[in-house]
Amino acid sequence: MLPIALDVLGGDRAPGEILAGAHQAVAAGIPVVLVGPAGLDGYGDLPLIEASEFIGMDEDAAQGVRRKKDSTLVRAAEAVRDGKASAMVSAGNTGATMASALLRMGRLRGVSRPAIATAIPVPGSTPTVLLDSGANAEVQPEWLVQFAQMGSVYARHRYGIEHPRVGLLSIGEEPTKGTPLVKETHQLLLGAPGINFIGNVEGRDVMTDTVDVVVTDGFTGNVVLKLLEGSLRTVIAALLDAFSSTPEYKAHADALMPALLPLYELFDPEATGGAMLLGIDGVCIISHGSSSSRAIVNALRVAKELVEADFVGELRAAVARTDA
Repeated sequence: MLPIALDVLGGDRAPGEILAGAHQAVAAGIPVVLVGPAGLDGYGDLPLIEASEFIGMDEDAAQGVRRKKDSTLVRAAEAVRDGKASAMVSAGNTGATMASALLRMGRLRGVSRPAIATAIPVPGSTPTVLLDSGANAEVQPEWLVQFAQMGSVYARHRYGIEHPRVGLLSIGEEPTKGTPLVKETHQLLLGAPGINFIGNVEGRDVMTDTVDVVVTDGFTGNVVLKLLEGSLRTVIAALLDAFSSTPEYKAHADALMPALLPLYELFDPEATGGAMLLGIDGVCIISHGSSSSRAIVNALRVAKELVEADFVGELRAAVARTDA
């Protein structure tokens, strides 16, 4: 397969952790082409697509993409568009990553708006696909229905769920609960073909095995995502502090650690690697801004698997069937 274009400058820990992850991925058999400025230490013998500009985390996404045409994000998206790369991965500015992919790679025909799909871990079960988790702060009911469709294809393709259960995030399970947007979307989802809609779900349901795909607007989805990340981080830190607070507790903790480590791994965002931008004509993985080399390797692995399985082709066909 063609190499995966990796944004060398994207993320809080770039370029060091990004480059380390690239070399580890290549050693594991994942083809990578770096996108970054010439002359940077750490490239080694990996291929490079030169890009002299960088869109920072604090820059306006749309303006950055339009002004900085030689940025790493724009060049990575162009590499996919031009058939020089099979996918793109970045831990940089989320909005700019989305804008670059949208403007250079284009939307799939029939897709109104792309959406970011994030895998939320569920102990003992497959992850819950949450979308939109940040691409569209304001949405229309028809877009949410399409998010449900794309999320269903992703859950089926990525996690092998034959008939993914779709829930609409609201403040109550009853159809009468929620904003006008939620109420209207609920009615549309009831009659939407090919979507296994189970009704409204609440925030407490996201990390359970009662639902496979949770649909919401990008503002709410991003708040849910960051709240879960922060809560899990706080709980894990508190547990570790408690375990080491006395010699007696530490001895018991050491005995429990083999059982606890898999849970720690499950809840670690770096194990997922990144979120998928659905609705773009190509594979685009958006990694966490604080990604380490381990997270980058996992993001590249996910990109490789999606390319090899022709996920975009399957999503294109699903959207075309509904659009027809």
